[in-house]
Amino acid sequence: MGEAPTFIPQDLQNGTCNGFELKSGTFETDTIVGNKKYVIGGTYGETFSVKDQILDNNGLGEWVDLIQLGTKPISCNGHSAVLLKDRILILKKNAKPDDCIWFLEVDTPYVRQQKKILGIDVVAWSNGVIGNAEKPVVISGPSGVGKGTLISMLMTEFPSMFGFSVSHTTRAARGMEKDGVHYHFTEKNVMEKEIKDGKFLEFASVHGNLYGTSVEAVEMVSDAGKRCILDIDVQGARSVRASSLEAMFIFICPPSMEELEKRLRDRGTETEEQVLKRLRNAQAEIEQGKSSGIFDHILYNGKLEECYENLKKLLGLDGYVTPPKSAPKKMNLPRDHSVSKIDDKIIIGCISSGLEKESKNLIMLDVSSLKGGAPGRTRGLDFQVIDSFSDGFNGNEPF
Repeated sequence: MGEAPTFIPQDLQNGTCNGFELKSGTFETDTIVGNKKYVIGGTYGETFSVKDQILDNNGLGEWVDLIQLGTKPISCNGHSAVLLKDRILILKKNAKPDDCIWFLEVDTPYVRQQKKILGIDVVAWSNGVIGNAEKPVVISGPSGVGKGTLISMLMTEFPSMFGFSVSHTTRAARGMEKDGVHYHFTEKNVMEKEIKDGKFLEFASVHGNLYGTSVEAVEMVSDAGKRCILDIDVQGARSVRASSLEAMFIFICPPSMEELEKRLRDRGTETEEQVLKRLRNAQAEIEQGKSSGIFDHILYNGKLEECYENLKKLLGLDGYVTPPKSAPKKMNLPRDHSVSKIDDKIIIGCISSGLEKESKNLIMLDVSSLKGGAPGRTRGLDFQVIDSFSDGFNGNEPF
């Protein structure tokens, strides 16, 4: 077997240039995807814009209308664009670590779904994040089964590991309720539009008001370095299962209906009519929980401590020792950089006057394990800083 060839800047395949500056001060890149050309640009300090052109055999064509979904990034004084399989990677020049990587999705399942719903060409923005997040945990079960107590025990023992997503509602705040703490209070027409745009994992109408869990609320828990817990009913769990969110689904069952009825009556908080209604709903939820295929695991809460230990085992916390906290990896892009692509690796190099300087302090960004995406974050990115090409890097080697 021959020696791996030395990897030098001239060998970069599928090179991609930084955006070019127009007289108006707008920086743009052109990316061709099939028979479409996406022109991505923006004036410094304003949000990015996207134009879509259908190309003919001569490379010309008409511009078409499109809708941009997701949170548009703020433009800077230059960017690079790299075509991946179903999205375009955008690297912003001279941006903060948590703002330098973005994706414009052009043919992902989410984009195709929205295009079908809206009947017009659609693209979607998603912020790129280094590393992965723990799968959220969806916990369901009938009223009185003890799932709230189990979750409270989990949060008490592992306060830095788990977090709740803050739900949205269209009802008015009550008493001492604070926006963003107890609920995200929003207008009905705003929430209805965001539901239509696929920004909610689950929602329900209760007494004329909407309640729901947004993708962004779950992402914010992950951004804080915690694992998100969703305490929702079976119908909500069904909606989450049908979404793009990768989660662990756990259903909590009572040991028997007789025991559940005893617990509900012992609480002494409901009328006889309310108890009977809860029991009817519980019977239906248990049947769905056991037979629907929604849930990965079913736990029986006969003895609370035993059920809690089983829950910890499912979450990989049996005998868990809290590890020392390490700072999250952050990628600092050079102020001026060139970008090229080899397979699933993006090679980012400093732009300078001399080749010797340009061949140092390279960043190799791995995009082979992307997860998530619009309407949330795109996670699974990894990178490594390489001091020099002198070690003979082969584009197909892992790093």
